[in-house]
Amino acid sequence: MGFIPSLFTVLNLFCGFMSIINADAQNLEQASMFILYAGLFDMFDGVVARFTGTSSRFGVELDSLADLVSFGVAPSFILYKAFFFAHDGFGIALASLIMIFGALRLARFNAQLVGFDKAYFSGVPVPIPAVTVSSFFLFYYNKNFNLYTSEIFIYCMAIALPLLMVSKFKYDTTPKFNKREVKEHPVKSVIVVLSVILIAVTKGEGLFAFCLFYISTGIFRSTKNQIKRVFGSKKNLSPEETEKLKLKSN
Repeated sequence: MGFIPSLFTVLNLFCGFMSIINADAQNLEQASMFILYAGLFDMFDGVVARFTGTSSRFGVELDSLADLVSFGVAPSFILYKAFFFAHDGFGIALASLIMIFGALRLARFNAQLVGFDKAYFSGVPVPIPAVTVSSFFLFYYNKNFNLYTSEIFIYCMAIALPLLMVSKFKYDTTPKFNKREVKEHPVKSVIVVLSVILIAVTKGEGLFAFCLFYISTGIFRSTKNQIKRVFGSKKNLSPEETEKLKLKSN
């Protein structure tokens, strides 16, 4: 049974390779679709590993290698072939950021891994930027967005997504949808179900919006916690400490 999760991981890796081949042939939509296929296989290998109880260090390392190709190299190459090829060395550097920071993100994850179940991710998980890029090219690039707006989004994705991957923002993991998980995290479970319905109803177009929403949750959570920390610490000060703080500010 232990080989089954690895089989899904290999299929993930193969889809990344097919994405690169199609991007090189300027078939950007098909290249983007293969990244989505890779995302499905990446999700299933984790589900199968937990279900069969075959999670292992080997599986983690193989998964990271596959993710680097499918969610690092492939989206970077799509960005290059679609837009940045016209900007010489500067374009190559910008297009490569998702790949480079994806590798850093995966290395950090593996180095800090303790056990196989996580309550949250530190930084945007590597598949999310790749799915963001692929859903953008599938449904919005020079379609729902005009050329000028598309260019703005490409620059934003090429710079912001890599930085968010190595940030310390906390992001929720995918719910397991068992009784315990639903009971402990009902809001998260409902949001995931509603998001799946939205993506299905919009025939995939809602995927890009979902990615932006997920990315914003970590930023919002960090901002909220920082505000609580600042104002909460002031509330907990003793009268003497408050007076000293006022004197310092004057």
